[in-house]
Amino acid sequence: MSVALTSAASPTSTHTDKVRVMVVDDSVVIRGMISRWIGAEPDMEVVASLRTGLDAVNQLERINPDVAVLDIEMPDLDGISALPQLLAKKRDLVIIMASTLTRRNAEISIKALSLGASDYIPKPESTREATAAETFRHDLIQKIRHLGPRARRSRPHTASPPLAPSHDRPRAVVTGAAPATPAAPVQLARRPFGLLPPKVLLVGSSTGGPQALMALVAEIGSVIDRFPVLITQHMPPTFTTILAEHLARTSKRPAHEAVDGETIKAGQIYLAPGGRHMRIARHGIDAVIALDDGPPINFCKPAVDPMFTSAIDVWQGSIMSVILTGMGSDGMRGGKDIVAAGGSVIAQDEATSVVWGMPGAAANAGICAAVLPLNQIAPKLVRVFSGDRS
Repeated sequence: MSVALTSAASPTSTHTDKVRVMVVDDSVVIRGMISRWIGAEPDMEVVASLRTGLDAVNQLERINPDVAVLDIEMPDLDGISALPQLLAKKRDLVIIMASTLTRRNAEISIKALSLGASDYIPKPESTREATAAETFRHDLIQKIRHLGPRARRSRPHTASPPLAPSHDRPRAVVTGAAPATPAAPVQLARRPFGLLPPKVLLVGSSTGGPQALMALVAEIGSVIDRFPVLITQHMPPTFTTILAEHLARTSKRPAHEAVDGETIKAGQIYLAPGGRHMRIARHGIDAVIALDDGPPINFCKPAVDPMFTSAIDVWQGSIMSVILTGMGSDGMRGGKDIVAAGGSVIAQDEATSVVWGMPGAAANAGICAAVLPLNQIAPKLVRVFSGDRS
């Protein structure tokens, strides 16, 4: 039987201010654990705890959640089958896919992103392992907190909660007409593109990144053919294996998880493997991959900053870097170092980012030569790598 749960209102947040979360998982232990975590947060509440995807589809309109945490493997109707039915009933529903860390579930989670899921999160193999459970809790709460307001702001006839700083606000990707009353554009400081011709393309991304990366690599074939492309996407092991395969199919160029010590060559896409930082080092006349099993940086592993900063020792100012959609500020400090060395940074704009955290941090730091919609980044890269420095 399905049980709906509603948490008590916090004195610091009214009922309508809270992000409404629906938890859908066939494990009563997982449902209870997630519900307790969410119930302890002042800005969110569990409005339903359900056992199957069929329960979620049937009760969605009555519950009217902002966010659904949706398990993949469930009886009656699994998560990947429930996903399109949920979005058909509530187009702005934020869906976070949750699954144990297997190759099959990683493949399904990435497929779910292409079907409209907002994000994914790997569940720990055992909730008894304190470190794994705490990482799961932290990541899940952060994803709900950053993605939930996107749906909450579209909720009619509710009080408007205070907005977070713009670089933390999640945005739906723009696909249709502009808003009826667009806000005046904020003028951000721009730097000129570096004077040296770029010899490498470095890309960093997080939330919303897999979709953005697919769109980008599909349009920069001429760049990949002549220069190496290195990507750090915040993603766990197994998921990066699947993402590399998708990048290879989409770009029609070789793409793989980077291997420690391998020589970096033009015509290849190198993806930081989940759970390892990807740095660049010099070995004789060659640039090589140097994987790092050190602690998380910016709460991430892999992180973008070590890739950006280490590249300077190899290519100095001949670096073109791109920061795509994602939570947090990873990539901003490394981007500052790249610019100081004479290289360039392009950031994805706020309107086309799922979360304008990482690119927003770079843009607001004044280190970007351009802040562009996603569909304009690839053409700009093709021009820059062909000699256009304007």
